[in-house]
Amino acid sequence: MCLDRPAMTEVSLLFGCLLLALPLTPFVTAAGLPCALRQYPNGAVCVCNATYCDTLEYREPSELGSFVLVSSSGAGLRFSQTEGNFTRSAKVREEDITITLDPLKRFQTVEGFGGAFTGAVSYNLGQLNPALRESLYKAYYSTSEGIGYRFMRVPIGGCDFDLAPWAYNELPVNDASLSNFTRLDERDLAKVSQIKELIRVTANNEIRLIGAAWSPPPWMKTNNGWTGASRLKPEYYQTWADYHVRYLELMRAAGLNFWAISTGNEPLNGVIGFLFIRFMSLGWIAQDQGRWVAENLGPTLKNSAVSEVKLFGCDDQRYTFPLWFQLMDEGHPNATSYLDGLAVHWYWDGVAPPALLDQTAARYPDKWIFNTEASLGDKPLQQHHPILGSWDRAESYILYVMQDLQHSVHGWIDWNLLLDERGGPNYANNFVESAVIVNGTSWEEAYKQPIFYGLGHFARFILPGSVRMNVRSSSRDVTVIAFERPDKRTVLVFYNKANWKTTVRIEDKRYGSVRVRLPAKSVHTLLYL
Repeated sequence: MCLDRPAMTEVSLLFGCLLLALPLTPFVTAAGLPCALRQYPNGAVCVCNATYCDTLEYREPSELGSFVLVSSSGAGLRFSQTEGNFTRSAKVREEDITITLDPLKRFQTVEGFGGAFTGAVSYNLGQLNPALRESLYKAYYSTSEGIGYRFMRVPIGGCDFDLAPWAYNELPVNDASLSNFTRLDERDLAKVSQIKELIRVTANNEIRLIGAAWSPPPWMKTNNGWTGASRLKPEYYQTWADYHVRYLELMRAAGLNFWAISTGNEPLNGVIGFLFIRFMSLGWIAQDQGRWVAENLGPTLKNSAVSEVKLFGCDDQRYTFPLWFQLMDEGHPNATSYLDGLAVHWYWDGVAPPALLDQTAARYPDKWIFNTEASLGDKPLQQHHPILGSWDRAESYILYVMQDLQHSVHGWIDWNLLLDERGGPNYANNFVESAVIVNGTSWEEAYKQPIFYGLGHFARFILPGSVRMNVRSSSRDVTVIAFERPDKRTVLVFYNKANWKTTVRIEDKRYGSVRVRLPAKSVHTLLYL
């Protein structure tokens, strides 16, 4: 079935009937524009064009015990909504899965969610009809009709998702004073213009930019190349620190203030990753990076005109935690004192236990832990391109975001905001998945993948400043996390992993309970006061 019309779909009607069969959960249509659903061999996408794009709008619960339930599923639900009230008279049924909240046990505070604005994202946006481009801005960063992203990761210079590798001051070589780094490159000027447009269109003035460099110009590196085994030449330690501050100052002069930078993208790519990675990188061992941070980058940043910019360390895979930071301090005892946060990527989460995150949080309790990059399609046995409509890929995102949040993570940032149908452009042919795919032939359509809706169940409802609370599920088939927001509303996000529908009973001793029928392979956000 192909549904390109903006109307209530058959799956929405079915879901409404399921909920009507349960007490105190009447079905209501979404307040926003519904998904224009289109079916592909691997599942459904929501189609956006210059005249239409679905939105996420809902009524905030305003009475004690009232709730709104937002649901998406592999069968085609996209942000479907119900409203109702908790009750103290619901019958307990033995077959129900029980979700029990313990609001007195608290954990970390979440700062928000986001995505990356790479050169590929900028290029793709530049090809789109302006009206479609604005709709995609709103889809991600509007707090009234989109999924309310707060963070945006921006490469400092080039990355693999660019048309070619590049950096500032490539010429003249051996130029420690960076004499040719006095203005922003045209590629960055395009990003500045687009990000400013995004802020204007979404009216979101709380977006926090996080910068990360992939590589300096080759002359600063021991291998004099963009990729491969490399180190930063010691004589350019201060130059590389100055490079970061120069970028921040020029961006500020252009009207964009950065909230944070990292010590550099995936330092192990130039140490061990060069065996299979063919894009820009700079190799570091932790001890050397510790010396650079303590003696160069940290003091240079703190003594600059952009001293308020935060600094995140590592920006590499989970298996490096917490050892990387211990080794940084072996390189220089003051290294981690300059770090405000610790950045981790998700690519090897399947082989690195999440307990490493908790160990890191316990050792460095005064520092944020952010996931700063995630995508699918990078592994040898995966399809190295987007799969339109894939719910399996959305499920991976949903479960790994939950896992991170259950294990001390304060912020979660996806990789490219949007890519073309190949998963690029990418000069290294390192094509991957994205939550939004643009039609790179006509440039007239964009497709919101199931991943987009999976991420939206977290990003829109878990507001900055939300505190994680203890919550339990009686079944391994249903995974759940819970938060109290700054406005005192409670948020539960839960996922039914089973291939069959089931019923859950959510219990909160403050208000009672509510029973909800969950379709197979479905994610839900329950927001209540």
